[in-house]
Order: sequence, then structure tokens, then C-alpha cells
Amino acid sequence: MHHSLAFSLGLLAVASTLPANADGSDLAKKLSNPVSDLISVPIQGNLDFGGGVAGGQRFYTNVQPVIPIALNDDWNLISRTILPVVDQEGLGFGGTGDAFGLGDTVQSFFFSPKESDPIWGIGPVLLFPTATDAFLGGDKWGVGPTGVVLKQDGPWTYGALGNHLWDVAGSGSSQVNATFIQPFLAYNAPGGWTFTINSESTYDWANHQWTVPVNLIVSKLQPIGGQPVQFFGGIRYYVEKPDTGPEWGLRFGLTFLFPKS
Repeated sequence: MHHSLAFSLGLLAVASTLPANADGSDLAKKLSNPVSDLISVPIQGNLDFGGGVAGGQRFYTNVQPVIPIALNDDWNLISRTILPVVDQEGLGFGGTGDAFGLGDTVQSFFFSPKESDPIWGIGPVLLFPTATDAFLGGDKWGVGPTGVVLKQDGPWTYGALGNHLWDVAGSGSSQVNATFIQPFLAYNAPGGWTFTINSESTYDWANHQWTVPVNLIVSKLQPIGGQPVQFFGGIRYYVEKPDTGPEWGLRFGLTFLFPKS
């Protein structure tokens, strides 16, 4: 489920300014909530090592806009998109598997009450076969349910997000029947710092295989010229994976925030 320079500069050109009464810690806490009413555009770089039959590597950049839409006085619709740009080398047999381009897009919609405790959202998730190379996607359309539930208690945010995708059309030979589970725990420290641990676990029902990376991430919210930006970086280790899956990886990137004026 994961060139951005021009995209980033374009965002800066149209960016809103940080409201005078906004506190960095409050914005960082909102970012820890996947269904907050905050427009954000994370650009997430991931570099995995030790995959394939000869220890190849895979770099993918996930562009992940999150757009809340107010449906009425009580409900929001949260749109979350994951569009991966992938560059992989040495992941196949005999030099195959090298590729660069777009991967498949995952689009989630969460219907979420504006006021609830715990915070929750539920809706559909869709898979679009946008991959530009056969090695980067499955050429399948998919659909399924998604949901999130979380609690924010002082500086702590904890909960879990999950979805399940089944393929419903497409000419790809691989079956899509996968459950994704992301438990998370975040601590929002003063000064816009956030410390997060999560697992982005996937169970492939077709092949009866878990992939379980555990991520440790440190984030810092830092306004630049009035534009709030969160920088983040960290490391992950795969506690469970297929035989040809990666062993460990890095995550780094930045998130543009567009708070309400």
C-alpha cells in the first residue's frame, strides 16, 4: 500500500498562513488523529533494505492528501489518498523486478462525527490500478470496508486504523484479499514534537502470510514563512515478512498543514 520537489513548491506557493492563535502542539496533536478536520498533505519517503532474492532495495514516496469535508453540523467526510511513486532494484530473479513509476492508489473515505469520545470513523476503501509498470501493481480494482477508532488523553493519542480489500475486477493474475491493521501510539511533547510507534501490518489471505513492520517515528512541527510544516523521520524493523520481504527500512518526509484561518 505506498519528482515531489515541484509538487512541494506548488503547495508552498498556495499555502495558507498559520493562524495567530494556533499552537504548534495543538496542530501536532491534530495530525496524530487520522480523522481530524485538518487539511494536510504528507509526502512520505520510505526506503526498505534486504528484499528480494539478492538483498535488493525499494524506495517509494507516498503522496497522501487528507481532506475533510463538512457534511452538516454533526458529520465530516474525511478523504485519505495514498499515491505511491516507486523505485525498486534487485527484487526479482535474474535482474528482473527493477522498475520506476506509479504504484496502485488506495483511496479511503471515513464518515466521522464532529464530536465523539472515543473518536471514530467508518467508510469504504477503494483500490485503483494506477501502476505504470507490472512490477509495481497488481492490475486489479478493489473495494472493502475501513474504520478507525482512537482516544486522545492529554498528550497521548492511541488507537487503531484498519481496512480489508477484495479485488472485484481487473486482468491481473494475483488475487487481492488482504487485511490491513495499524495500531498506533503517539506522545505529543511541548514545542511541536511528536514521538510515535505504530505497526502497519498486512495479512494476505490468498497466501496466508503476515507482513508486520514496526515503525519508530520522531516528528517536529516547524512553521516556515508562516506555513506550518511537520518534518519527520524514523526507522522500522520487519518482525514478520515473506521470505523475499525486506528486513528493515527508513521513513522520512514532511507534511504540509492547512489549518482553518
